[in-house]
Amino acid sequence: MKPNIKFGVDLFSIRNSNFTAFEYLDYCARLGAEVVHFSELRFLGGLEPEHLKRVRVHAERLGIALEIGMLSICETSKRFDPAQGTAVEQLARVIEGARVAGSKLVRCVLGSLDDRRTAVPLEQHIENCVKTLRAVRTRAQDAGLKIAVENHAGDLQARELKALIEAAGKDTVGACLDSGNPVWALEDPHLTLETLAPYVLTSHVRDSYLWRTEEGLQVQWMRMGEGNIRIGEWVKKYVQLCPGKALSMEIICFGPRLFKVQEPQFWEAYSRMPAWEYARFINYAELAKPLAPYVNPAKDQVAAAQQADLAASAAYTRKVLENLA
Repeated sequence: MKPNIKFGVDLFSIRNSNFTAFEYLDYCARLGAEVVHFSELRFLGGLEPEHLKRVRVHAERLGIALEIGMLSICETSKRFDPAQGTAVEQLARVIEGARVAGSKLVRCVLGSLDDRRTAVPLEQHIENCVKTLRAVRTRAQDAGLKIAVENHAGDLQARELKALIEAAGKDTVGACLDSGNPVWALEDPHLTLETLAPYVLTSHVRDSYLWRTEEGLQVQWMRMGEGNIRIGEWVKKYVQLCPGKALSMEIICFGPRLFKVQEPQFWEAYSRMPAWEYARFINYAELAKPLAPYVNPAKDQVAAAQQADLAASAAYTRKVLENLA
């Protein structure tokens, strides 16, 4: 029996390909994608209704479901772009675009790990997101879709995103579950999945590798199957806990990020994190060997490298899924 998930691609995986929306869809169709996640509006080519209708028709012809996304909806986040209007105006605009395109969700984010260390407390950032989400509740319902808030770039740990969703209203708000971002939030990706599974609307999936150094902890995103967080088991668990949802590749490969966990001031941004959660996370790094230094591809080879990373990751993930059948 075929696993009850939809294999998808988040276009951030091939962000340097500079395709049109139609070319992105054609490329993903060749990979066997059932869902294509336009995580940023730049991949979509705009929100003009006639353009969106053409994209929708092209996707339907290919048998692909569309998911539409945007970035920050938190006006106090460093990632928020005020030049595009208020958070409510931006989100309302994308909701309407998603409705026209036939997307059943709009993905958005609070910000990034930088927002854990701002003059504005993280709790206020979360409350600002909640206010925005509540303000568009009726619009989302009228459009027949939900808002998927991502655990993005280390901004929120699972229990924090769960609280945000509950406060905003889980009838219209859920999670875009990212398997790579938890390690930027000092969190075991399996714990993230276990906590957020009841709220999942869609996903972004990639592997990670953790190891200790004299300076602290190194974290590197990897192709699927090349990390040390047991991503194959994570995929199997996702299939069990989130049936019918998209399992979308968001493959991002570059050099490691250093977390100076041995310095007391580092923990100011994580003062409410339970010790048992950190213990689950750090366990991956305890016996891991350091990776060789990451070599960036030449500028004219970046797009090809991203496509190769996605293809290899898709092949690995399909084998995992085939073994579940």
